Amino acid sequence: MKVAAASLPEALQPLELLQGQVTPGSLDDQVLQFPAQRPPRAWYVALAVTMTALAIGVACMGWTLYWGIGTWGNNRPVAWGFGIINFVFWVGIGHAGTLISAILFLLRARWRNAIARFAEAMTIFAVICAAIFPVLHTGRPWFAYWLFPYPNERSIWVNFRSPLIWDVFAISTYFSVSLIYWYLGLVPDFASLRDRTPAGWRKRIYTVLSLGWRGAASHWVHYDKAYLLLAGLATGLVISVHSVVSFDFAVSLVPGWHMTIFPPYFVAGAIFAGFAMVVMALTVVRKTMNLSNLITDNHLEVMNKLILAMSCIMGYAYVMEGGTAWYSANPYIQHTFMNYVSGFYGWAGITTITCNIIIPQIFWFRRMRRSIPAMIFVSLAVTLGMWMERFVIIVISLHQDYLPSAWHKYIPTKIDFGILLGSFGLFFTLVLLFARVLPVIATSEMKASLSEKQP
Repeated sequence: MKVAAASLPEALQPLELLQGQVTPGSLDDQVLQFPAQRPPRAWYVALAVTMTALAIGVACMGWTLYWGIGTWGNNRPVAWGFGIINFVFWVGIGHAGTLISAILFLLRARWRNAIARFAEAMTIFAVICAAIFPVLHTGRPWFAYWLFPYPNERSIWVNFRSPLIWDVFAISTYFSVSLIYWYLGLVPDFASLRDRTPAGWRKRIYTVLSLGWRGAASHWVHYDKAYLLLAGLATGLVISVHSVVSFDFAVSLVPGWHMTIFPPYFVAGAIFAGFAMVVMALTVVRKTMNLSNLITDNHLEVMNKLILAMSCIMGYAYVMEGGTAWYSANPYIQHTFMNYVSGFYGWAGITTITCNIIIPQIFWFRRMRRSIPAMIFVSLAVTLGMWMERFVIIVISLHQDYLPSAWHKYIPTKIDFGILLGSFGLFFTLVLLFARVLPVIATSEMKASLSEKQP
């Protein structure tokens, strides 16, 4: 027996994906107009701010290359400082895009269509930011090619048992598949831009990038097969990449790291941080680009529900860490766990718990899940909390090891903070350029969400 949607309770009614009357033609006019328009003054102001931050970061990187890693706050026993903290943080940010685009595509979640393109782009940009730090952290980045397994005249192969090599394989594979997946989704939109653009250098660029796309039935058949295949590959990478990153810690014997919960814990944290960054960016994009009818409050509310779910999983992981320390009766693990909430860096652990567990609980209320100020507040808190979590895991676990005589406090330098600022400058500079040069919404996928296309 069929039941009318209007007679269902509010929680069971179909999700409204679009607002107002949207047709395929009006959708193209609304989304594809931005690459041809001159950006507003506010865009140039924002770009100036992000590029200033990027310039500071580049200057600090140059200073590091000239003087060496001694300009950082790394010491013994904290050999891993901001370099690895920022690496793990940015890799985590990149996971939400693949989750939204690939996994939700396989699950046929229609609400992903409006936000998938933007999330995919953020994945690419976050991985670029992440790749900077391990290269700098090696101390001799001009020898970075030694990390790749290729035949050479020295007959020397990389050490495949090294977690650093695992990261090289994981990140390079993840970046390659994500880039191809992102570009494949852009091909139909490049063709639309080609057909809408008058003769000139822009049209020639779009003609090359569209790869001869004409929208024929055979084109769509091959497109659907390739998109499905890449979505399947990317889905496995979402789980594997951050699990490999967690093995950098879990395979060691450092108290606080040697735990089997680390792989799922890191994957959940990556999705948690990534969704927070996507929500924070989308709230600005939909407002400044007048896309509120396409990226609706319903889209943001669903993502906020996922943030709440990941927050609960993170809380469970924190409790399990304490339970493991207590049940093991290992004094070293117990000492490390107590340092998370007390001692010299206790403030970092308390900040992590507050930002990651306590603050997101306001999303239990529907009014908060649909409030833009609340979304931005929670997203900023989660971003801070997840960065602090990496600080807690790395610094607190290392600064007091087995020998009290080797204990040493870690204090980051101005160069550390400058490079961190530069990574955020690079990320948001790429986001701003993407928002003005390429369509931020996949029009070909959004047309499947129009009312006349619904089953």
